[in-house]
Amino acid sequence: MSASSQPRLVKCPTCGKSVAWTAEEKFRPFCCERCRLIDLGEWVMEEKKIAGEPVLPEFESITAELWQ
Repeated sequence: MSASSQPRLVKCPTCGKSVAWTAEEKFRPFCCERCRLIDLGEWVMEEKKIAGEPVLPEFESITAELWQ
């Protein structure tokens, strides 16, 4: 097998383990379901955020009403 035909390796965002970027890796870019769920929990608990402008207060109240 030549070097160009080997799958690209990426690091799991949670634990850093190498993961082959192939269709067979069902949790990619994570190495396993546990690492995927840890990452999801960090987003839910707002430990991770995407930088951007804060939401205006009037939109927060509209959004809160929609989720009730």
